[in-house]
Amino acid sequence: MDRNRVTRSNKQSKCDSVGAYYRIFRRLASLRRRTAVPPAHAHRKHVLRAIAMYIEPAAFRASSAESLAVSETPPAVWIQCLPSPLFAGKKAPLKTYEEVQPLLQQGRKRDLKILIRENSWPINSAVRASLWPALCKQHQHGKSMLDGFYWDMVTQVFGTVELPDKPIMLPPFVEATHCLGYHLTRKGRAVADRVVSVLGYACPDITYSPSLYPITAALLHFMPEEECYHCMASLVASKEKMFITQTKLLNEVTWKTVMQIAKKHAKSAAQHLSRLSGAIGPERIYADWQWWILAALPFPHLVRVLDCFFHEGIKVFYRVALAILILFHKHSTNQNSEWYAEATKNGVDHAVDKFCRNMPASPTKLLRTAFSIRALSSQYISRVFIKTEMTLKSKQVITGSRLVRSRSSDNLPTSQSQVNIQMMSHTLTIRERMSEETCKQMLFTLWSWLPVRITMYQPVLLYTTEEHGCSLTTFYVRVEHHEPTLLMIKTCNNEVFGAYCSTRWFERNQKDERGNRQAYFGTGETFLFSLYPERAKYPWVGCSANADGKGEERVAHGSELFMAADSKMITIGGGDGQAIWMDENIRFGKTDRCSTFNNPPLCPSGDFEIRVLEVYGFSGA
Repeated sequence: MDRNRVTRSNKQSKCDSVGAYYRIFRRLASLRRRTAVPPAHAHRKHVLRAIAMYIEPAAFRASSAESLAVSETPPAVWIQCLPSPLFAGKKAPLKTYEEVQPLLQQGRKRDLKILIRENSWPINSAVRASLWPALCKQHQHGKSMLDGFYWDMVTQVFGTVELPDKPIMLPPFVEATHCLGYHLTRKGRAVADRVVSVLGYACPDITYSPSLYPITAALLHFMPEEECYHCMASLVASKEKMFITQTKLLNEVTWKTVMQIAKKHAKSAAQHLSRLSGAIGPERIYADWQWWILAALPFPHLVRVLDCFFHEGIKVFYRVALAILILFHKHSTNQNSEWYAEATKNGVDHAVDKFCRNMPASPTKLLRTAFSIRALSSQYISRVFIKTEMTLKSKQVITGSRLVRSRSSDNLPTSQSQVNIQMMSHTLTIRERMSEETCKQMLFTLWSWLPVRITMYQPVLLYTTEEHGCSLTTFYVRVEHHEPTLLMIKTCNNEVFGAYCSTRWFERNQKDERGNRQAYFGTGETFLFSLYPERAKYPWVGCSANADGKGEERVAHGSELFMAADSKMITIGGGDGQAIWMDENIRFGKTDRCSTFNNPPLCPSGDFEIRVLEVYGFSGA
């Protein structure tokens, strides 16, 4: 009897302990419900209520099982307040915006990147009402927009801030077939139309940007109209990272970049896709790469991708595209699989699209696959992107003295810009020996050699020896913080040549890990040119491997010496010679063949005396 009494007593004690824990949980939950909402949370709830009229209820009913599971778990405060062994091995609670904000304020980009990747906030989380605007704001270029700026623009474009009853005519850079609404109501679509239209009015340099509308529509799920515009303006104007392509050429560069990096970092998946593509070829499949993400992925997946995208840029889309290929390969390798049958019956392009719409992986698994691809660095992606752009550009540029204009006149300098350059420039005009028509052809030639994104900006004369004197010190003061710059030299023998310099001259002061000044700096976008008496462009030799279809071929260190400078001289191009060298008085120089550009001497004698040196920047670049 005593032993039974003790056993019952122990059982009762354990039950009382469990019951105590349960009562504590209930009590904490009750207190949590009665506690006033902090101001930041209150603001987010107010914002979400304000934009709820834009979104159809189906948007949140479409949540994945993973998203719903997060929202149905007990309040995170239980786990935070009771660090008990009962919760060992459980996932850490999702971070609030208040926990993310210090990383933004302190500029801890790497820590912020890891945090965003690891926190799978549910689709209806209020955190994005504050997080997304803050992420976009960190990329803005120049001064912040004043309050009310957007509504002033709306009034200027439409004459009123009231939404019009009739459909808004969208800018020509929008693709009508890809104006994705993501469950926005009719009013929400009208708001998205208005934001995109005002962006088109404020950014006339955008000529083709099909992804701009879908990203705008996604932003409107989590913020009001004015804040959405500010976010989009920051992404469009970003200099440090690319988010949204704005020309047809750059749009083509992106899918060719995906195809190139897939061949190296998702080799088996790329070969599988190529085999399935058959007669149509893989190019057609890759051309739709961004629509795998923006149009086909379920909305909860897209929102998690955008969490990372707004911080890290377009490289997130590249990684997710490769992850989709890897997962598609995994699920369609077996010839008895549903996706193999779909690819053989309806074509691999339809199969990939349908696969994305029925994505078998959760948002977390998709991102984990994307970010587990090894050695796919931002530097490598940038290098492939630049090579691809320059290869495409080289097909549109003149050979010899004949100009082939295959691009739209939108990318040529405006008539006013031509006048400005010719009025300012002694170097380009060479008035005493050259006709106006010849000068114009030289200008078009030079303009066609520039990266497309730079042709959108107005050239500005930063330095000329005619006005600012022959001093390297003055040169640095007026030029060193501008990027990119265009140097043009006219010799006393009237030869005209120069260089497009992709990097700031201020980089000459940067030091390496050992504290030593780096001798050379710059990127593969740098190139040499000659305009008179012959016209020729000499790009970086690293571009030739890609142009010849040899892929990612490592060039020697001596062929990556782009720019160098100190208090005594300026050099452009190195390795077995210097393409352009000028002394500290900007009076004498020399030119040789160099390994970086594989150029001949830019003037016959090799040595030259400088008659005029002019340096141009690009307003807004």
